Formats: sequence, C-alpha cells, structure tokens
Amino acid sequence: MNESQRKRGKAIHRQTGQTFYYATRLLPERIREQTYVLYGFFRVSDEVVDGDTELPPDAKEEKLNALRAAALGEQPAEDPVVEAFSELRAETGISEHEVDAFIDAMLTDVDTDRYETFEDLREYTRGSAAAVGNMMLAIMDADEPDAARDHAMALGEAFQLTNFIRDVDEDITDLDRIYLPMETLNRYDVTSDQLRRGVCTPEFRQAIRVELSRAEQLYRNGVRGIKYLPEDCQFPVLLAAVLYAEHHRLIRAQEFDVLTTRPSLSHRRKLWTVAKTWWNWRRFRDPVSVFERVSAIPEDAESPAGATTEVEHTTASTD
Repeated sequence: MNESQRKRGKAIHRQTGQTFYYATRLLPERIREQTYVLYGFFRVSDEVVDGDTELPPDAKEEKLNALRAAALGEQPAEDPVVEAFSELRAETGISEHEVDAFIDAMLTDVDTDRYETFEDLREYTRGSAAAVGNMMLAIMDADEPDAARDHAMALGEAFQLTNFIRDVDEDITDLDRIYLPMETLNRYDVTSDQLRRGVCTPEFRQAIRVELSRAEQLYRNGVRGIKYLPEDCQFPVLLAAVLYAEHHRLIRAQEFDVLTTRPSLSHRRKLWTVAKTWWNWRRFRDPVSVFERVSAIPEDAESPAGATTEVEHTTASTD
C-alpha cells in the first residue's frame, strides 16, 4: 500500500468507527494497516447507499456494482482505499464470494427498509457483517480458519446487531429504515409510526430486550472462536467484543429506551473497559473466561420469551 492509501483508510476508520478503532490500534503491525483498508472499503460502500439521499436508486446500484468490479480487480478504482482493498484481497486470498456477499447486502439497503423476520434480517447480515468477519479472518492468516470461521461470522453479526439496536432512532429518523424484525415489533404492538415519533412504551422496551438477547447469543458464540486466532490477534478481537457489548450495559441502565437516548460510550468508559480487559487477559489468557468476567454479557444471561434459545449460524459455501 502506498501512503495515500494508508492515510485514506486510517482516516476513515478513525472518524467513523471509533469503538472498533480502539481495538484496531492494538492489532499487530502486520495486519493493522490492512484492517484500516478493510474498514475504509466498507465505509466507502456504505456511503454510496446512505451518504447522498438525493441520488436515485439506479445510480446507487450502478456505483455499488462499479465498486464491486474495482474491488475484484476487474476495472480501475477511483478511490485509493478501494484500490488498496483490491490489492489486499488478491494478496491475502479474501474470497470473491465474500466481496459479492458484502456488495449484495449494500444493494439490499438501496430498496429494502424493513425485515419481516429475524431470519430475513440474518440473510442481510450474512453479507453486511458475517462477510466482514470472514475478511478479517483472511488477513489474520489463522492456523485453523475452518474452526474459526463460524465464530468470526457470528461475532461480526453480533457487532452489527448491537449497532441496529443502538441506532433505532437514527435509522428511522434519517433513513426511514428499521433493522428490528417486524415480527418482534408486531408481537409487542409496536408500530413504525411510534418509532418515528420516539414514543418509548413498556412494549417497546420488551422488544428491545428480546433483540438484545439474540445479539448476546451471537457474542457468546463468536467469543468461543477467538482461541483459534493467531495469538497476537486474540486480545484485540476480544477487546472489540467487550467494547461493543458495553453498549448493552448502557441500554439496560436506561431500561431499554434507545428512542429518546442513544447509548454512547464515553472516552473514560472506553479507557476503563480497555484497562480491566487487559488486566484480566494477563491473568487468565482465556477469551471466554475473560469475556464472562468483564463484559456486559454474562454467560448465564436469561433469554426472554420471543428470543430463540440458540442462534445457529449456517455457513454459506465459499470460493
């Protein structure tokens, strides 16, 4: 990667992915810059969908397919971070299937603003989040990628589900988009108009509690696979999981009201979370044990009615 590619990727990551950026800075030097490039590519693609609300859908689809072609090396890239991603993909063996899955998910955002069931939502997150986990796994060059893959995908999905829950108000206000399954909202008689007006009811709180539980099952699954990662990557990935899960502590503290108050981690809370996670990591060196001790997601957390007791992940075929 040249200097412009490095600067572009790192700047995007620092400005738009502040929680994950904390953990990324602790990754070994051999993959830190590559992670900035990955994140930069993801954000460039996301900006095509949500950055210009005046751009018509067919133009967004055209730009996303152009990004796909550039990422796969089929045409020149206009953005230095996309050019760097294309080079990185070829060097590290990131599957074309994962690139296709990611871009297809971005295309879904162009014309889909509701998901009827949790299964429908997971079809979307297979590309938008699980594919991201697989790409990170590729650049880490794990010794046991097959053992780690399902867990990496689950962790990527867990991060995104946390974002969906945290950003309910922002998504419907700015994009008229709802990432909570409609079947959950309907079960508790929560309407789109209610979300749009920011009306937090006991029923809405219960719906959020159900979806939070589903995300937490994915965290548990994801963390169980950290042991399969290279040793120098294990703590940063664990820390990313703990930091993202810390939003769940805030959500519970405000009694599941994410409509009137968006949960946000302060700089002080992030530093405290990093410190306590590092202290426990030095003591135990076991991802699952440390996660149980320091995260906002205890292993024995209850599963509310309406949430599945186990969230399985079906791995799609890869190239």
